[in-house]
Amino acid sequence: MSEHPSEASAVYLRLKKLFGGSSARTAKAQRGRRGGEPGSEPFGAGRDPRGLGSVMDALTTDLGWDSELDKAELIGAWSELVGESTAAKSQPLGIEDGVLTVQCDSTAWATQLRIMRVELLTAIAQRYPRAGIQSIRFNGPDVPSWKYGRRSAQWRGPRDTYG
Repeated sequence: MSEHPSEASAVYLRLKKLFGGSSARTAKAQRGRRGGEPGSEPFGAGRDPRGLGSVMDALTTDLGWDSELDKAELIGAWSELVGESTAAKSQPLGIEDGVLTVQCDSTAWATQLRIMRVELLTAIAQRYPRAGIQSIRFNGPDVPSWKYGRRSAQWRGPRDTYG
């Protein structure tokens, strides 16, 4: 044998020196001696079963669904939040850009809920903090508009005709 390594051996040794020289086989063997990845041992720590609730909480947090779930829960629990009598006269329509839109049966109910806006926002912030509700908009009843046609005039409108 010659004293000088072949060109292929020289290239191999140089690359091994540059890039660390651990092969996949040796890295796997070292990992096996260290204990592997967490939870990979059959009876090690961290292998206890977890409840379905904690798994679902972790999943919704990881996927970023917390805010959307709080918004849906807020709309679903509207009657618990405002009370049965108020919920019978108002219905949440949706949440867009931090604004909860509520449709009321009459303008009187819309006015009454506008007066209660601060209390409602406080209760929402306490019960559903991840929903991100900044404001509440209360709409009166859907009334027909009389501003169509050639002979329509600008005037004050129907006011409380329908409520």
